[in-house]
Amino acid sequence: MTIQQLEYILAVDRFRHFGKAAEYCLVTQPTLSAMVQKLEEELDVKIFDRSTQPVQPTSVGRKIIEQARAVLTQASKVKEIVQEEGQSLKGVFRIAVLPTIAPYLLPRFFPRFMEDYPELDIRVSEMKTQDVLVALATGKVDAAIIATAVDNKSLQAETLFYEQFLGYVARKESIFKNEMIRTTDISGERLWLLDEGHCFRDQLMRFCQLETVKLHQAAYHLGSMETFMRIVEGGKGITFIPELALYQLSDQQKELVRPFAIPRPTREISIVTKTDFVRFSVLSILKERIRSSIPREMLTLQNTQRVV
Repeated sequence: MTIQQLEYILAVDRFRHFGKAAEYCLVTQPTLSAMVQKLEEELDVKIFDRSTQPVQPTSVGRKIIEQARAVLTQASKVKEIVQEEGQSLKGVFRIAVLPTIAPYLLPRFFPRFMEDYPELDIRVSEMKTQDVLVALATGKVDAAIIATAVDNKSLQAETLFYEQFLGYVARKESIFKNEMIRTTDISGERLWLLDEGHCFRDQLMRFCQLETVKLHQAAYHLGSMETFMRIVEGGKGITFIPELALYQLSDQQKELVRPFAIPRPTREISIVTKTDFVRFSVLSILKERIRSSIPREMLTLQNTQRVV
């Protein structure tokens, strides 16, 4: 049994197709198929049922695949330890970021970061919080930037900055004339919110006590904050945006922004890794670049703010 064989069976499980798995692994299909078959013969079991399309793992195959994933995760730690010992800023580093953070945070530091460290291959994936936690647990990502507290002993989190929620109000709405938004001003019939599963939505609903909005939002299954902003700019309703989005708005768009009344709802943005994480050189530089790109007042929680 070799590491290469374990990589091959994970690729087959991912694509459920030997040809696509071979292409992904940069080998020919006969080579990959032969290596998988050799492993099956060594273990005296069938890992995949080849009679179905797409290919499916057998019941024992699923257990083998899960163990293979764990073995490869641990094997990758060996390389990471060596890289860290040499203070290496090379190789692949995978990071997950929430969709409500990525469009506003990444442009502030990521292009320059890539230029300064060309040998470091950072791969960014946008995921919802639950998917992020699974990706961290299974070793699919090395770190994640999220906006919720972590209650998991296998994970460790460090605060990067604090970010207020802001209202984005159409000119035709009655509260447009108000200087700030109070939760009692918000009506579900005019409110555009992200789909369930976004912590951005969940945090706002708790703060504003908007449980009934689920009923009003039944017909709207849009997942894009930018889509809601365009609807508001077109003259319909209210939505919410994160504070960093403010820095991407034109002067005309900023006229639609309204802060909340004190205490202002705020989210805590953290970077999360597993407790056995070892690539601290990369992580340290990444945290420094993020913090240096953020307005100074967002680095600490203000007495006018409340984390939700």
